[in-house]
Amino acid sequence: MNVRRTVTAIAATAVIAAAAAPTATAAPATAPAAPDAPGLHGSTDPTYDGVWRQSLTLLAQDTTGVRPAAQAVDWLTAQQCADGAFAAFRADPAAKCGAKTPVDSNSTAAAVQALAALGGEDTAVRDAVRWLRSAQNPDGGWGYLPGGPSDTNSTSLVAGALTAAGTAPDGVRSKKGKNAHDALLKLSVPCGADGGGAFAYQPDKKGVLAANADATAAGVLGGLDRTLATKAAPAADPATCAEPRTAADAARNGAAHLVTALAAKGYLVSSLAGAKDQPDHGNTADAVVALAAAGLTDRADRTVTWLKRDGAAWAAKSGPAAWSQLVLAAHATGADPRDFGGTDLVQRLNATGPAPESVPDAKDTAAEDGKDTGDNAKDSKDDDGGPAVIWIVGIGLLVGIGIGILLSGRRKKRQK
Repeated sequence: MNVRRTVTAIAATAVIAAAAAPTATAAPATAPAAPDAPGLHGSTDPTYDGVWRQSLTLLAQDTTGVRPAAQAVDWLTAQQCADGAFAAFRADPAAKCGAKTPVDSNSTAAAVQALAALGGEDTAVRDAVRWLRSAQNPDGGWGYLPGGPSDTNSTSLVAGALTAAGTAPDGVRSKKGKNAHDALLKLSVPCGADGGGAFAYQPDKKGVLAANADATAAGVLGGLDRTLATKAAPAADPATCAEPRTAADAARNGAAHLVTALAAKGYLVSSLAGAKDQPDHGNTADAVVALAAAGLTDRADRTVTWLKRDGAAWAAKSGPAAWSQLVLAAHATGADPRDFGGTDLVQRLNATGPAPESVPDAKDTAAEDGKDTGDNAKDSKDDDGGPAVIWIVGIGLLVGIGIGILLSGRRKKRQK
């Protein structure tokens, strides 16, 4: 949710031409300097991930009791179009959105989750949800771009947004009477197939579903109607794959698949044609959140330990969205984000943008950590131009126009 993230469609096309599959360790395209965007977290060009990284930042800050800067919240709300949708980034928020404004379901859903968690932005949330409902596909799911084929990641992000806004995803139905759960069930790999129990990103041209770890992590949250800022569910045992009758069944199958996928190394990997497999920190953090949502937090212990050891170095290169993913993984599993392997994730995330309105002291934070609140209905800036950021929306755009692959920067990567 991946994190994932971004390049222009042209740059993404060039990279894809040079490599068979994207990876979170691919060398990022050179990005121009970030335009003057007061309130935005991160220091690199926000053209393809501005709303995504800002939304994840605000959401992650909220889970730690941090009250984000009003300027940061204003930056995000100013990105919204009059019809409620969000694009990845609008350089001139004062200009009206037109037919050529590339609004998308992922930016919109992420913004809804963040603004709903913060509160006080009811109109923005209501308008965004209305737009998401208008972009629903006949099969009940969502594609990255309105009208694009449904995919697991987009459908799950929107399901989380609906949940955050107080709307039950199974009650939002297309003109054919289908909902997000119906779409996710069709994207669940059959138990008897290779990778059975996982989710596919999308069917291939022949309709075959291929297991994808990134999509599986997203699908678990979507099938359980959980947001990106979920907390751990009551402890459960991994399910043996059984043909799912409900989206929740498919989510449990997906979580069991992630347990198996993480068993070998304790983390997920990404592959780039001709290159050595590399650890995929962002996808791994998402998998941890998914396992916690499914009640398998104990099965993520080894992976959390790995993230504590190696995650900070990755996030320092990748920026706000990456720091946010680590915070959300800590939140989901009950780990301390202020001492995550010796790193204060909260401080590092806060340092990527304007100073927050307030930051709880350690005693207040410790008290809050003992409460289970359920899902949430500038001195220096870290570099956010790392590989995890380069792949998100640019590749999503390619998906929407029939060229591409995944959303959020880690789509259709070969996982092990």
